[in-house]
Formats: sequence, C-alpha cells, structure tokens
Amino acid sequence: MRVSAGAALVAMVAILSACNPSEPPHDNGSAIVWRVGPHLPSPVTDNAVAALETNRGPALLSFGGMGPSKRWDGITDAVYRWQLATDGWTEAAPVPGGGRLGSTAQVVRGKVYLLGGYTVEEDGSRRSSPRVDIYDPSTDAWARGPDMPMAVHDALGGVWRDSLIVLVSGWHDSGGIDDVQWYDPAAARWFSGTPIEADPALGMAGAVVGDRIVYTDGILVRPERESFAMDTASWIGKVDPNDPTSISWRALPDHPGPVVYRAASGSVGALALFVGGTGRPYDFNGIGFDGEPAEPIRQALSYSPASGEWRHLPAPPLATMDHRTLGVVEGTVYLVGGMEVGQRVSDKVWYANIDELLARR
Repeated sequence: MRVSAGAALVAMVAILSACNPSEPPHDNGSAIVWRVGPHLPSPVTDNAVAALETNRGPALLSFGGMGPSKRWDGITDAVYRWQLATDGWTEAAPVPGGGRLGSTAQVVRGKVYLLGGYTVEEDGSRRSSPRVDIYDPSTDAWARGPDMPMAVHDALGGVWRDSLIVLVSGWHDSGGIDDVQWYDPAAARWFSGTPIEADPALGMAGAVVGDRIVYTDGILVRPERESFAMDTASWIGKVDPNDPTSISWRALPDHPGPVVYRAASGSVGALALFVGGTGRPYDFNGIGFDGEPAEPIRQALSYSPASGEWRHLPAPPLATMDHRTLGVVEGTVYLVGGMEVGQRVSDKVWYANIDELLARR
C-alpha cells in the first residue's frame, strides 16, 4: 500500500455507505479493501484516466473532463499526475487543442494515447473530435498522432497485446456507430476491424483481456422517439491473433448487477473489471435526458473470459458515476474523480489491490 488512509475516515465512510440504498450484494469488507488516495487538485468528472510505469516509478494520470460547474465552459484541459511514491498530485502539461469530454486514454509502451472525445459550445452544440494526442511522461510533452478515420466519443477503448489500440462503437456527432477502429502506434496508422453485431451504443464499459474484447451496457438512441434507453446487452469478441482485423462477436449472458452507463472499466490480468456507473441516461451535467437527475450505483463486478464467470466484488465505499477507464498498475486498481450522489463532481481517489478484491466475495 503506497498511501495509508486514516482509520477514522475509512470508518466514517463505511458507516455512511452502510446506509446507501444502492449497496450491492456480496460487498463484505469494502472499507478494508478500498483505500483513500490523495485528493485531486480540483474536482473532475468524465476524465480520461491512465496508469503506467515511468522513469520515476508507477504513475497515475487524469486528462481533461468536466469541472465542478458542470457547464459547457467547465470543460477543462487540465492534466493531473500522481507519482505513486509521492504524497500527492501535481499539474502536468495540459491537453493540446483544449479540453474535451468522452475521451479515452490508453497506454502503449510507456506513452499515453488520448483519443477522441467531444467539445460543447455555448449554444449546446457538440462536435466529436478525431484527435489523437500522445503524452510522454518522461518529458511531460505532447505529440500529435494521425486523426482517427471516424471521430468518436464514449467509445470502448483498450490495448491488445501491448501493441494495438482498439476503439469499439461509440458516438459520432449525432449518432451511434458500429465501427471497430484499430490504431497501430508503431506505424502511426489506422485500420478497421469487424464491426460489432449489436446496436451501436455509447458509454459502454469493458476491456481487452488477452485476445478477447468484452463490453457491457451503455445507452442506445431511439430515433423514432428522440430519446435514449439503457442497453442491457453484454458482448465478447475474439480477436484473430494472426489478423486483428477479424473479430468473432457473440452475446454474453447478462451480468448479475444493475445495468449501468459510464462505469469505470479496465483489465487486470485475466479479468475485466467494472466499477460504479448509473442506471439512467444523462447529459454531461448529470441530469437525465428525461429531466430527472441520474444517481450513481455502488457496484463492482468482474468477468473472466476464460471461465465465463461474472462475479460481484467489494465496491468502493462511495458510489460514483460518469467514469471512463480505471487506472491499473502493479496489480492495483485506481478510481479517479467522477460524480457522487447529487451529481457532485468528485475530487476523490480510491484504490484497491486486485488480489484483495478477489479474496472477498
């Protein structure tokens, strides 16, 4: 454990969470397993998160997202960095081209690739971004990669065999796409994979685990009603190791928890992990498209492609939503920022060792 949480704080959070009506089943010992990290310099939600080994040891990074105002002009280009051997966060070089929402941050061979996202204008108009910005933590400097063929936000992102980045489905300007877009950082080129077989969704949660791409939930658009609905589907795609453009998709059984939108997700070893989220489609301010506020669900799940097993895991003591990826480094999972109950933008950081999570059912 790199940072010790105060026993009084953890106990207080445990008492508060015991009263939380969204408490998931099988959540023994969450206040013991999940620990408190140093707070972010400023609250942020819908931020892209990455963790990796650097020349100064493991680090956790937060890129862009929305600040506490939850307004169009609250979108930030701030980058925060926590060297895990130190006591807190520092500011790093900001995101080039301005802040955006709905991006994904993926790590390949010591660099972070910040892909896609969207911008919001004062009149509410939105534009999906095709940008690929490459952050080098050893120099605190950015470079520009080739734009993605189809600008997208709220796509599922992951890394295959520490060499290729994949973006699955997501949203382009005004509609969902079924595209699978591969990016090869070594060759700085894009190519297409087998499209998904499900209806296009956004804000799904998932991960690349070995040669499998796993994703679940998110939201669907219903054009005939001009509204959104929760997507209850779970899917797995097997990547052909000799030809990653070829992906065999099939439906998975539903997971055992509530359906969620914008849960934090990532891969740890042979597992895909899913934390938090909400059961209501909502806009960037946390208010549902039906006018009702969205509230977070306190939940953590894992899925094993090898066994086909879904499992409940101990959830963090406080429910959060509006996430992108989990940070994962040295067997530890990090949850950074997001929205708490009441659509409050969070500055909190929670972390847990995967072995301890799996030891408590």
